[in-house]
Amino acid sequence: MRRSRAVANTAAVVIAVLVAFPLYWMVLSAFKPEAELQSTDPRPWTTAPTLDGFRRVLTVDGLGGYFLNSLLVAGAVVLLSLLMSFLAAVALTRFRIKGRAVLLLMLLVAQMVPVEALTIPLFFLMRQVGSAAPAFGLNHLGSLVLVHLAFSLPLAIWMLRGFVAAVPVELEEAATLDGASRTRFVWQVLFPLVAPGLVATSVLSFIHAWNDFLFAKTFIISATENQTLPMAILVFFSPQGNDWGAIMAGSTLMTIPVLIFFVLVQRNLVSGLSGAVKG
Repeated sequence: MRRSRAVANTAAVVIAVLVAFPLYWMVLSAFKPEAELQSTDPRPWTTAPTLDGFRRVLTVDGLGGYFLNSLLVAGAVVLLSLLMSFLAAVALTRFRIKGRAVLLLMLLVAQMVPVEALTIPLFFLMRQVGSAAPAFGLNHLGSLVLVHLAFSLPLAIWMLRGFVAAVPVELEEAATLDGASRTRFVWQVLFPLVAPGLVATSVLSFIHAWNDFLFAKTFIISATENQTLPMAILVFFSPQGNDWGAIMAGSTLMTIPVLIFFVLVQRNLVSGLSGAVKG
């Protein structure tokens, strides 16, 4: 028993190091001077840390607007995905819906399609949507919200379905006997009980929307005022040579909101992920 636990702990430490090393190298490169970044003998440390990369990133024109756009898109995706996935999970769990098994299977299939394979069809779809609703068409943040919402909902619904199913039906019956309507039960009883699952899905939705580059590059074509934060890093790539110090500094700054979000929801995150596995 002790030996197996020691092996498991050792494996966990090794995996954690392997996962954390790219993050460490990114932060290290952000503080390295240009000479060390261009050196043919890279070292996992620096003796002359510098903030030049961060200064170049913070002087990019429109950086504040990029940040607000990313925050707006990610926030909208999180809120809408939580609301819609929760209601969908309740419907799929508490109601007898014809073809429910097919719907659940479609949710799984939707996760198997590569994002790259859908980019071009989604581009033409957003162009058509823009003709009817300009706020959700190309060059508008609404197009990014719609697309990220479409990719976030299947996984969120599948995860929350397990949490909703874990709530005993007898609890709803007791609430009904006490005079509570179904709507009141859903929002005042069921919603707080599945809070860990909501936290887990919100983290995944936020990361997916915040770190997006492909859709932001594809759908925001010419409206520079609607570009998101990853596009700010693109200016440091050039045919003459990439500014890796600024690129790594920008990537480091982009991880800060994600870390803050993790800190705010960490208490419920682990139980949310474990509950989704059990469900």
